Amino acid sequence: MSQTEDFLTKEEEQEIVQAIVEAEKNTSGEIRVHLEEHSNKDPLVRAQEVFIELNMQSTKARNGVLIYVGVSDKHLAIIGDEGINKVVENDFWDCTKDVIIANFKEGNYKKGLVEGVLRAGKQLKKYFPYQSDDANELPNEISKG
Repeated sequence: MSQTEDFLTKEEEQEIVQAIVEAEKNTSGEIRVHLEEHSNKDPLVRAQEVFIELNMQSTKARNGVLIYVGVSDKHLAIIGDEGINKVVENDFWDCTKDVIIANFKEGNYKKGLVEGVLRAGKQLKKYFPYQSDDANELPNEISKG
């Protein structure tokens, strides 16, 4: 069994999906979590590839966010689409990353991702508040590579 399969239980995955649903009630932004066993690439480069593979650049406001986790490599990257990057400061994702990393160091993977997702939703609310006509443009399920 791969480390990716052992990383979270099905119940923990569902709790993360629920956190995504909850976070997206605050923002029109779209948040996804992607788990991958291993990549030889730089985590940011790989996250950008996954972002495109998941078609996350197709949101109307270009406000998709990907939390990428390389499980065996212990890599983490958070990237936002160009709609977000145009309006936020360069260190916008640092506090979200810090929350996730602090939990990961304790072995609290689910808690780290839940808190990270909720933090991302709160941060995005300022720039991309939830709209009454907002459609869920991307799946909330955790993707795996």
